[in-house]
Amino acid sequence: MIPVTTLLPAGSLDDGELTYVIIGARYRGKWIFVRHRDRQSWELPAGHIEAGEGPDRAAVRELYEEAGVVNSSLTVISDYGVSDGGKKAYGRLYFAEVQELEPLPEHEIEEILLCGELPSHLTYPEVQTLLFSLLTLA
Repeated sequence: MIPVTTLLPAGSLDDGELTYVIIGARYRGKWIFVRHRDRQSWELPAGHIEAGEGPDRAAVRELYEEAGVVNSSLTVISDYGVSDGGKKAYGRLYFAEVQELEPLPEHEIEEILLCGELPSHLTYPEVQTLLFSLLTLA
């Protein structure tokens, strides 16, 4: 089943309603995509918001864990909802202008890709294509 995505104004959801963060990160004019070690497809850096953690902090943590980002500026672009098989979850989309990367930490990400456009082999093509289009308009 293809997830249905609902776009919402930036910051329209309370932090407690959010489950995920996804970050469109740009470094030296290129977008950062990551490949999880258990998959052969590309995705934007993203992840769950942990207990006791706000979405801004989760975005900073995920950028480091997934791409080695240690210095960036964050801007909220949009909130969104995803429905898949009757389950609904909410997330927040960020844009990050990255100033500094460190080597990729030991975590679930196998490699990063710096790319000028959306790669062809995406893990979540319907959702990521829609969210990436918002990033390119921002």
